[in-house]
Amino acid sequence: MNGRPQPRARRLDDAYLTAGTSSFTDFLASYRPELLPSGRPLPPTAGIEAPHATTIVSLLTADGVVMAGDRRATMGNLIANRDMQKVFAADGYSVVGIAGTAGVAIELVRLYQVELEHYEKIEGILMSLEGKANRLASMIRGNLGLALQGLAVVPVYAGYDLDTDSGRIYSYDVTGGCYTEGSHHSIGSGSPYARGALKKLWQPGLTSERGVEVAVEALYDAADDDSATGGPDLGRQIWPSVAVVDSSGVSFVADEVLQQVVESVIAARRDNPGGAR
Repeated sequence: MNGRPQPRARRLDDAYLTAGTSSFTDFLASYRPELLPSGRPLPPTAGIEAPHATTIVSLLTADGVVMAGDRRATMGNLIANRDMQKVFAADGYSVVGIAGTAGVAIELVRLYQVELEHYEKIEGILMSLEGKANRLASMIRGNLGLALQGLAVVPVYAGYDLDTDSGRIYSYDVTGGCYTEGSHHSIGSGSPYARGALKKLWQPGLTSERGVEVAVEALYDAADDDSATGGPDLGRQIWPSVAVVDSSGVSFVADEVLQQVVESVIAARRDNPGGAR
């Protein structure tokens, strides 16, 4: 020891101190690609029985957009989870709903949330809604290898466009194709039945409150015909996850409100199970 101060050990690798892009996913792909969902390939013959998320519905309202999802996850013919969350806030003005392999989908959503937060910190502004939709498309495209092995993720994305003061809905395919939807959209195993209900119930200029009612009733119809879609569970007090996005941001409907909506739908169907108008 010669009395000179010893140099402090560096706590961060050079990768953290080098200027890069505003994409956290790109940074992770270059520094630790094995941490990405697509960076952990399976053997070609792998067959994994994993929980799957099912039905999500989304619809435009006069104030923005409503997205709702049932709470059931299935694994083959078994119910893997009865109260799974499938609708998430992507950032302050958008939401994403998941269908497909649950574990991979949730991991992708968490990475996407970090991606948008990272962009905002680096650039100092919010990404445009279309830009956020396209960024999600690129992440889905990166998961194509796992999708071809049976671990597909197909989300639906919706948000409030601050540039046009309106809600917008985006759908995707397994290859990362991104499509703008019109008045409403649904994904998952119960989507054909939910979409049929939305065609009958949706009208231009719906209030957010009425939009929540329409979304819940569409999920009720989907659960009526699709065993993988979980209907409202009054005994366990399990209600759908419902998010409303408008000019004030993302908010999730409280369970107390959802209970009233569910009870109203069930009461109206008591002697009218098909929901004829």
